Amino acid sequence: MTQPPARGETDRAAIRGVIAGKSLDAREISGLIGIPERQVVEHLEHLAKGREKLKIEPARCRACEFSFGKRSRTSRPSRCPKCKSERIAAPRFSL
Repeated sequence: MTQPPARGETDRAAIRGVIAGKSLDAREISGLIGIPERQVVEHLEHLAKGREKLKIEPARCRACEFSFGKRSRTSRPSRCPKCKSERIAAPRFSL
């Protein structure tokens, strides 16, 4: 497991370093840098607006394979609009 961000490194800089070249969901990023998942989602939304190209692999339903491709938010949806299942694979992020 990776250590929390070094002193002087911002949370966003730590997130950039963790997702560079990797595809991770918000929970995995949270565990690697040591901040709550909710804060990770907020930082990812900010990074998506910035200069860097944040690649988002959309969330999908594990029951019917519905893809949330048109969804603009970075958080995990609560249920599938097609089959109403709550078995949702979280979106994954990379730079």
